[in-house]
Amino acid sequence: MAEAKNMGNGAGSGAFTDVEHNRNSLEVVPSRKPDASCLHQGVVGAAQAKAFSAQRGHPVYPVKLPSKAVSMSIGELAPGERTSNHRHGYEALMYIIRGKGYSIVEGQRFEWQEGDAVYTPPWCWHQHFAAEGHAVQYVTSTNMPLLSGMGQTVIREEGAP
Repeated sequence: MAEAKNMGNGAGSGAFTDVEHNRNSLEVVPSRKPDASCLHQGVVGAAQAKAFSAQRGHPVYPVKLPSKAVSMSIGELAPGERTSNHRHGYEALMYIIRGKGYSIVEGQRFEWQEGDAVYTPPWCWHQHFAAEGHAVQYVTSTNMPLLSGMGQTVIREEGAP
């Protein structure tokens, strides 16, 4: 059996590439039987996303799957459009599918384009901007369901003061 490595607190999402970490240490038992809820068809443009998009101020389509640890949504920004300046109590990873723009996180500007990813730490003020002439589509994943399952207050979002 492989010896477990200490991943430490700073391992981040890159730790999943260590294929020897905890290898064969647990009995393999599926956590649930796959069913129809394991597929969300037609995410982009879904009618049920209208209220969520209105709250966000731009098109955002939540992916409805039974994950207890991560959430996912697909967002779109028209050329020159921006999100609200906001913060939340969960981490967010944003992957840019298409387009070009930038994010401002706690005053620091991060330029991005198709194929890039942006990390937003919990409770950091942030805002995302599509560059003029560039429509943006992105995928955002968060750990909101995991924190919510542990009783944390993570759904409260607030506008800038």
